[in-house]
Amino acid sequence: MKKNILALVLTLLTSADLFAQAGFGASEKINTDWRFHLGETDLKKEVEASDKSWRRVQLPHDWSVKQAYSSSYASATGYLPGGIGWYQKKLVIPKDDQGKKLFLYFEGVYNRSEVFLNGKSLGKRPNGYISFSYDITPYVEYGRDNLISVRVDHSQDADSRWYTGSGIYRDVWLIRANPIHLEQWGVYAVPEVKGKKGALKVQTSLKNESTSSAPLSILHELLDNAGRVVAKKTSRMTLAAGSSQELKVDLNVNNPKLWSLEKPSLYQLRTSVMQGGQLIDSNTIVTGFRTFTFDANKGFALNGVQMKVKGVCLHHDVGVLGAEVYPEVWRRRLSTLKSLGVNAVRTSHNPQAPSLYELCDELGLLVMNEAFDEWEFPKRKWLQGWNVGTPGFQGAFDFFKEWGERDLADMVKRDRNHISIFAWSIGNEVDYPNDPYSHPILAGAREGGFTQPIFGGYKKDAPDAMQLGDIAKKLAAVVRKYDSSRPVTAGLAGVAMSNETAYPGQLDIAGYNYTESRYIDDHKRYPKRVIYGSENRHDFSAWKAVVDHEHIFGQFLWTGIDYLGESGRWPSRGFYSGLLDFAGFIKPRGYFRQSLWSDKPMAYLGSYPLRGGGAASDVWSALEAEQGQQENRAPSMDAWPIWNYQDGQLIRVVTYTNTAKARLELNGQVVGRSKDYDQKTGIIYWDIPYAVGKLEVVGMDSKENEIVRAQLQSSSRPERIKVLHNEQLTVPINGIAQIELQLVDENGIPVLLADDEITCDIAGNARLLGMEAGDNSDIGNYTDNKQRAYHGKMIIYVQATGKVTDEVTVRCRAPWLTPAMITIKIK
Repeated sequence: MKKNILALVLTLLTSADLFAQAGFGASEKINTDWRFHLGETDLKKEVEASDKSWRRVQLPHDWSVKQAYSSSYASATGYLPGGIGWYQKKLVIPKDDQGKKLFLYFEGVYNRSEVFLNGKSLGKRPNGYISFSYDITPYVEYGRDNLISVRVDHSQDADSRWYTGSGIYRDVWLIRANPIHLEQWGVYAVPEVKGKKGALKVQTSLKNESTSSAPLSILHELLDNAGRVVAKKTSRMTLAAGSSQELKVDLNVNNPKLWSLEKPSLYQLRTSVMQGGQLIDSNTIVTGFRTFTFDANKGFALNGVQMKVKGVCLHHDVGVLGAEVYPEVWRRRLSTLKSLGVNAVRTSHNPQAPSLYELCDELGLLVMNEAFDEWEFPKRKWLQGWNVGTPGFQGAFDFFKEWGERDLADMVKRDRNHISIFAWSIGNEVDYPNDPYSHPILAGAREGGFTQPIFGGYKKDAPDAMQLGDIAKKLAAVVRKYDSSRPVTAGLAGVAMSNETAYPGQLDIAGYNYTESRYIDDHKRYPKRVIYGSENRHDFSAWKAVVDHEHIFGQFLWTGIDYLGESGRWPSRGFYSGLLDFAGFIKPRGYFRQSLWSDKPMAYLGSYPLRGGGAASDVWSALEAEQGQQENRAPSMDAWPIWNYQDGQLIRVVTYTNTAKARLELNGQVVGRSKDYDQKTGIIYWDIPYAVGKLEVVGMDSKENEIVRAQLQSSSRPERIKVLHNEQLTVPINGIAQIELQLVDENGIPVLLADDEITCDIAGNARLLGMEAGDNSDIGNYTDNKQRAYHGKMIIYVQATGKVTDEVTVRCRAPWLTPAMITIKIK
C-alpha cells in the first residue's frame, strides 16, 4: 500500500508545477494577452476591443522605459516618466475548478497597485517590490470570461533615488489549490551541519478552508541533485475546519554535500499533502546545507573556512529593458560578475525578483537581502542632476508605518529558503545625517565629538536620530520572528551619528557605507561589533582596508552594474560606476576588480593619452577632462582597450593583473621593462610613444616565468558586424535570445571607437525587446529597431514568441558594413 501511495505522489507531482511560486497549489503563469492603457480610466466603462488607447502587451511590462527621455522629468528616476496605468486580462476559469481555492499571485507591481476581478476590488499594495496574492474564489464566474483589472499609480514619479520602472514588471500567476492546502510560503527549511551529519529542520504550515476536519498525511522527501531520495519522513495530523496548524520535522542526512561558492550543491525538499490516499497539495523548494559564522575579530567563515566577501550592490533594472525581469538576462549578468571574482550580491535597496535568488542559489553567490531605503521620513530625491539644485521629497515613507513591518515579514517569508541568502538588511542609509535625521553631535560642540559642524550641523527641527533605534528594534524583531538563522544588518551612512543612538545595537552585524576611516577606531570602541563595508568605492585603498584588517569581513562595491536613475545633469541615463555597463559588457574597472578578486591568473591591457592630439584626440578629450589623466596622476582603473593614436604620441599603457610581474612588448619587441606588482595602486603601467601594431603584456611569476598574456592591436575602419559567441541560438518558447555584436575591421580586429548605427530586422515569430550599447549619454529613441554602437559593441534582446520548431532570422545591418545574420531556433 505504501509503495502504491508513493507511486501516486510521484505521478501527480510530475504533472504539476513542482516549484509553486507562492509555495502552495498548482501555479500557471498568465503573462500573455494583457491590455494596457496609460492614463486614468473608468473601470465601470466597458472597454471596446477597437479602443486604440488600450494596446496589447505581454508581461513583464515596464511602461516608463518605453517612453521618451526628457529633461523635464526627475534625474533621480532617470529622466523617465511615471504616471497612472491600467492593465486588463480576460481569463476563463473552467467549471471544473469549482470547489477549489483560486488565487492571483503577483511577484511585483510598481507601485501603489489595486487589483480588481470582475469589477470587485481585491485589495491594494503600495510597495512596488513586494510579492503578494489575493483570494479570488468569491468573485469568480465559472465557465466564462473573468476580467482582471490592475490599476498602477506611479504618479509620484520622483519617489525614489534611482529608477524604479512602472507597471506589472514581474510575473503573474494563477494558483489553484484544494480547500485544504499549504499556506503561502508555508514550507520553511533551515539546514544544520555538525561534523558529517546534516539535519534539515522543516516547518510546514497548513490551512483548512473546508467545512469539516481533515485527517492528513504529510510526506517530506529530500532529494539530492541526482534526484535520489536521501531522507524522508511521513507525519499525520487532523486539521480542524477553518484552522491553521504548523508541523515540525527533522530530515537527517549523512555526509551532506555542502553548498559553497565553488560547488553550489543543491537539494530539493518535496512536500506532499495526502487526504484519504489522494494527493491534495504539493510543494518543492530548493535548499541545501552550509554553515556560516560571523566573528568580531576574525570576520566571516563559510563552511568553516575564513574568507572575504567580495560583493557588489545591484539595482534591479537592465538598461533598455528597464525593470522588466527576464531570468536569462540576469543569468548572463550574474555569471559575468562571478567571472570577475564577485562572490556576493546586496539587493540595493529592495527585495528583487524570485528568479534572482534562484540564480544565486544555483551559481554560488551569497546574497544580502535588503528591504528599505527609507523609513518613516523621506530622503532627498534629486531632480536636476545628482546632488544638483533643489531636491524633491516624494517617496515610500507615507505608507511605511502601515505597511513596513508586513512588507518586511513578507520579504523574509518569501525568500528565507534560499540557501544563498546570508543576511537580512532592514535599511540603507536611513541614518544619513540631516537626510532626514539629525543629532546634536553633528554640531561639533560635544566633548570627544567633532571639532567643527559636519553635514550642515545639528538641525533642531529635523527628525530626532534617537528614533532610529526604536524603529530598528521593531524591524529586527520581525526578521527574527520569521527567520532566526541569519543575522540582521543595515547599511549605516552616518556611523558617527548612529553610534550615539541605539540603532547599531539592534543589528547583529553592522554595515559601514563609505566609512573605512572608522574601521579601526570603532573596532576598539565596540569590540563585539561585527563590521563590514556595506557600500564602497572602487578605489584600491577601500579594498586594502578590507584585506589589511582581519576583522573586516568584506565589502560591497557601488555598484556591480551601471543602472538607470540617480543620473547626473542632463543628458544622462543613470549612474555608471559599475563593473559592467548597461549592456552587461565588462568595463575596464571590471577587469581591474578581477585582478584583485579572481584566483585565476589574468591580465588586461588598456591605454589612454597623457596629452591630447592624434587620431583619437576628439574621442579622448572628454574622457581626459572627466578623469583628469595627467602624467603625475595615479594610473587609471578606467583605461579602455584601445591602441589607435598618432605616431609618437605619449601614451600611458596600464595592465590590471594578479601576477607578480609584467613586461610590455610592441610588435614582438620589449618596450616596457619588467615591473613588480604595485602594492600601492594595484596597477602596473608604462608611458611609451605610440606606434602602430600589436601591443602585448606578459604576466609573469616572481621568477619571470610567463603565466598569462593579453594584447591590443591597432585597428582600421570598421568593415563588418561580428556576432560574438554563436550565430545559431536555441531558446524555449518566450525565451530571450541575447545577441552580442562587435564591430571589427577587415582583419577581424575590434574597433572600439566605432559608433555606427545598427538596424535590427526580424523575420519570424519573435519580438525585439530592445537594443542596448551601454552609452550613458545617449538619450535617443530606445523603442525602435535602430541604435548606435558604443565602444564598438551592442547587445540585442529578442524574445521568441512562436511555437516549437519555429525558426527566426535576425539581420543586423549598418551602412557600409557587412551585416550579421543570426538564426534562432525555438525548442
